[in-house]
Amino acid sequence: MQRFYITTPIYYVNAKPHLGHAYTTTVADSLNRFHRLMGEETYFLTGTDEHGDKIVQAAESNGQTPQEYVDVISKLFKDLWPNMNISNNDFIRTTEPRHKEVVQQILQKVYDAGDIYFGEYGGHYCFGCERFYTEKELVNGLCPDHQTKPEYIAEKNYFFKMSKYRDWLLDHINKNPDFIRPERYRNEVVSLLESGELEDLCISRPKSRLTWGIELPFDKDYVTYVWFDALINYVAALGWPDGEKFKKFWPVANHLVAKDILKPHAIFWPTMLKAAGIEPYQHLNVHGYWLVEDTKMSKSIGNVVEPLAMKDAYGLDAFRYFLLREMSFGQDSSFSEKALVGRLNADLANDLGNLFNRTLSMTHKYFGGHIPRPDVEDVVDAEIKKIGQDAMQSFQDFFSDLKFSRALEGLWELVRGLNKYIDETAPWALFKAGNTGRLSTVIYVLLENMRKIAVHLWPVMPEASEKMLEQLGIPFAPEKVNLPKELDVWGLIESDITVAETSNLFPRVDLPAEETPEKPAPKAKKAAKKEKAEEPVCEIEFEDFQKLDLRVGTVKEVEKHPDADKLLLVKVDTGDKDLRQVVAGLADFFQPDDLVGKQVVVVANLKPRKLRKQLSQGMVLAVKTDKGMELLSPTGEVPPGSKVS
Repeated sequence: MQRFYITTPIYYVNAKPHLGHAYTTTVADSLNRFHRLMGEETYFLTGTDEHGDKIVQAAESNGQTPQEYVDVISKLFKDLWPNMNISNNDFIRTTEPRHKEVVQQILQKVYDAGDIYFGEYGGHYCFGCERFYTEKELVNGLCPDHQTKPEYIAEKNYFFKMSKYRDWLLDHINKNPDFIRPERYRNEVVSLLESGELEDLCISRPKSRLTWGIELPFDKDYVTYVWFDALINYVAALGWPDGEKFKKFWPVANHLVAKDILKPHAIFWPTMLKAAGIEPYQHLNVHGYWLVEDTKMSKSIGNVVEPLAMKDAYGLDAFRYFLLREMSFGQDSSFSEKALVGRLNADLANDLGNLFNRTLSMTHKYFGGHIPRPDVEDVVDAEIKKIGQDAMQSFQDFFSDLKFSRALEGLWELVRGLNKYIDETAPWALFKAGNTGRLSTVIYVLLENMRKIAVHLWPVMPEASEKMLEQLGIPFAPEKVNLPKELDVWGLIESDITVAETSNLFPRVDLPAEETPEKPAPKAKKAAKKEKAEEPVCEIEFEDFQKLDLRVGTVKEVEKHPDADKLLLVKVDTGDKDLRQVVAGLADFFQPDDLVGKQVVVVANLKPRKLRKQLSQGMVLAVKTDKGMELLSPTGEVPPGSKVS
């Protein structure tokens, strides 16, 4: 059996979790779930990094000891992940005995091999980054990340002979092109190594300056530096050196990190592993930053996005979908609620939600809610099945390569294709014509493809996926799913099962209105101006109202406007000799078959005019609500052409 081991960085506990933490962990969770569905045995690790200068400073500012402080913040992370539906197998803390023991074992092993030495070093130290910078690395004398001037510190410390392994690491990267991905980050690391500027790594701090850390096993007056502590969690959690999990999962280790910690993971960590006699990890996967108004999130700037606030406002799975769909993995991406709402309404409410709602409604309307037995397939059925195969193959290939946005876009080719398939096959017309055999096939093709979509979406939207399958009458068991087999298998959804009547998993949402700050009152003047009178509501005479010809009509046919996405061509029986065509802006709220058979109120004597080359002979009256659009209709059925008075 193939295996897959995914890790997040262990998050530094000097602040509460934010969007960046949520993104990394959601990506790791999605990959873990995806590889499970691909038939692999998986292991998923996350945790917290709890040592260092910044922890001591944060604890002091909160009036706590370092241990008290890290206990509180680490719990915030640990408690967040179940609320985000994160499926990690383990949560490691660097203050745990199991971690400290492995750190000291590896330090002693590398020291005994002669790769750690004692020396003196002076450099520009940034307390925010907890690292020394060379003159060349500074930007105008400032830390490139924190834009603050580092403090020059000279002290005696222990150093790891990292430069000794430069040629080995460069050779390993060149022989394994996907060792670091995407390629842009691989190229960045290769360029740094080829520059010849790789120095040895300071791995300790004297206890005279910092006591909050893991004591060096070969010198009780020093604690280990944060990276030689933190990075070792990835093997400590697996029980290095002899643990069964280490033997099973380390050869397939995949680290997931943001680009700000590329160098420690791409250079420090592989050379440390080599020195300790441990094989390097399989892949380092690097993502970009989430920006808010084109600026990296920072608690000092005050633009940090709280993940639970987004979950509570828009739903967890909609939020998870947005994170993976919006960011091209490896590049920076801008976060805004406007973009989230737009993506939710377009992809989830309009495309996926409408597909499920209209298909389930038709299954109840035409077959009493029971999945029909398919009849002979037509050419259009074979075409949509081929679209489905291609979409699923695209999803699986791109997801494996961490191209999540393209994977979801590929799957949406099937979602949109099925909505088009409904319009082309017109189940309402087949029902009207009594063509039950053909209608059975159309509905079955829709439901089976919907099952496939729901299964593929489980890694991204687990809760919504399970509810979609539940609506299709199918219990979900991850261990029984194999995504590669879904490419060739057809007909797993059983006939005669009862489906849900409707689906409302993804209702449309509106962006919260921004509060307009009150303007300060103008300064008093000698002669105050009269307040502007409120404009009166436009009133009409009764005779004007009598000019309106309002009639109840029955919708007979509906199709999409060929040249406008938001318009529908609605043909209504208003008691005239011929059907009346009304061009209505209802496409964002209703599918064509949703309207057929409904009674509506029509302004029948509105002067005809062409809208995008289509003649409109009236207006259908509707009311805009918080949830969408409601049609004006009589409380009971009346004859077409009945006048509203």
